[in-house]
Amino acid sequence: MMLWRPRLSNIETSAQMDNIQHWPSPSQALGVEARRGAHRVEALMERPHRGGGWLLSGIVCINILILGCTLVSGSAFHSVAITDVHRQIFLIILLLLTILWMLFYMRVTSQKDPNGVFKDSHAGPVWLRGGLLLFGLLSLLMDIFKIGASVGYLQCDSVVKVAFPVVQAAFLFVQTYFLWCHAKDCVQRHTNFTRCGLTLTLSTNLVVWMAAVTEESVHQMEISDLNVDVFRALFDDRRCNCSHSVCETFKEAFYYLYPFNIEYSLFASAVTYVMWTNVGRPAEAPSSPQSVKFSLKDVCLGSVTGTLLVVAGLVTFVVYKVDILTEDEKNRNEALLIHFITNAVIVSLMCLSTAIGCVVYRLDRREHVSAKNPTRSLDARLLLAASLGQFLISYFTVVAVAATGGGGHLDALNLSWAVLTVLQLGLQNYFIVEGLYREPFHVTQAGAPHDAHAHACREHPEVTMAQEGPKSKCSVTSSRDKPSWKRRVLKEVCAFLLFANIILWIMPAFGARPQFDHPIEIKFYKFSLWATIVNIGLPFGIFYRMHSVASLFEVYLNT
Repeated sequence: MMLWRPRLSNIETSAQMDNIQHWPSPSQALGVEARRGAHRVEALMERPHRGGGWLLSGIVCINILILGCTLVSGSAFHSVAITDVHRQIFLIILLLLTILWMLFYMRVTSQKDPNGVFKDSHAGPVWLRGGLLLFGLLSLLMDIFKIGASVGYLQCDSVVKVAFPVVQAAFLFVQTYFLWCHAKDCVQRHTNFTRCGLTLTLSTNLVVWMAAVTEESVHQMEISDLNVDVFRALFDDRRCNCSHSVCETFKEAFYYLYPFNIEYSLFASAVTYVMWTNVGRPAEAPSSPQSVKFSLKDVCLGSVTGTLLVVAGLVTFVVYKVDILTEDEKNRNEALLIHFITNAVIVSLMCLSTAIGCVVYRLDRREHVSAKNPTRSLDARLLLAASLGQFLISYFTVVAVAATGGGGHLDALNLSWAVLTVLQLGLQNYFIVEGLYREPFHVTQAGAPHDAHAHACREHPEVTMAQEGPKSKCSVTSSRDKPSWKRRVLKEVCAFLLFANIILWIMPAFGARPQFDHPIEIKFYKFSLWATIVNIGLPFGIFYRMHSVASLFEVYLNT
């Protein structure tokens, strides 16, 4: 008995034959599965290896920071049996270990990598390394003065107080050279050891920063004659006299240089963190260099106004520094009045210009950059994190003035300056981060839909479009006389903000301390708390202004 079978058409028969031909043979299927299994095993073997290195380096950093914070804070109080000598011995050990690791890195790790050391072209920009070198030289000068002052007390004080600045000077020299030469490294050899060494360097700089902030606070409390019994002096002249006549001069000199040492530690920490994130990072594909030159040809209003602002700020800053040191209360109040008005006007103009720039960003049709750039992301995070210092001081000022109900014109100006600073920081952070992530005008855009490029080219008359197959390109041409009005406005805003941030960096970096000259915050918070707040927040504020200048320069080039 025969069963009836449906007859297949020619099309169905050919489809079945194609499916049969595409079926993998048993040997091919086993080969594919074996390769997949091998990849899974390799991935599982690499995960704990990489994760272990990152985890170990993080544990090293956290433990050193907590122990250092305990010793540094404990050495400042009489009630805790930890002396300055104990703290300095701990710092000497940290500094020596860090020096040994940096020498090992320069002699072994970076020299004997068979594949060579990959470089991150975006890491370690010139402004960051230049600031590191400048503050490093000033910190080295501080250590020289500290050695001269400590030698005068050798007959009645510990030799550790002489050894510490000597070791710190050696540390400054080695670390500055190390970071200047190797800030762009992407290490592929000894990765776990390198990660731990970089976190050791990072935590050492942060502990040195905490120690400098504490000593600066102690010195300011001694000057203020408030709560002197609570804190120890670095040198107790009541029981120990200096053996030479220039001890006081050396002490005043190195205390004046403490802010620069604090800034150096922050700069070194930032560069070290970038190196830590680049450990084990593969080499990037070489990209065609972009010939972008800095020019103020089409920028007039922003650069001229910014230059006038810098000149006016320098003049008022000199007047403030001269008059604030006088004993006459009237002159001191006039100096504070001029300083508060100058800063309030500068910050107000910055708020206005930044708001205009933000509005232009909303009207601009440029796309956001989609490619990953760890250095750009780190710049944005550093910018936001550094602004917290100025936010901290401003909000504490707002609360103090509002709670005390200050009715004087100095209190009103101080409050206005603090509120405007908060507004300016928020607007500027948005403007800079948005500018960093916008597609640059000078970069050729390829691979986008034709309509999108046509629209972008219509928005900016200096941009021309060329069609190449299925892809279109927009490129900047030099045949146009002037850029679009949006681009000109953004350039003006960037130029003005760049100069304004320069003068806002110069004044606090070179000794403007209205936070201690105007007594309302001291009366409200008491000097010990207020000095700690200012000495923690102000270095971050100075770093923020320098970082803003560099970021605005990059935004200007991209615009």
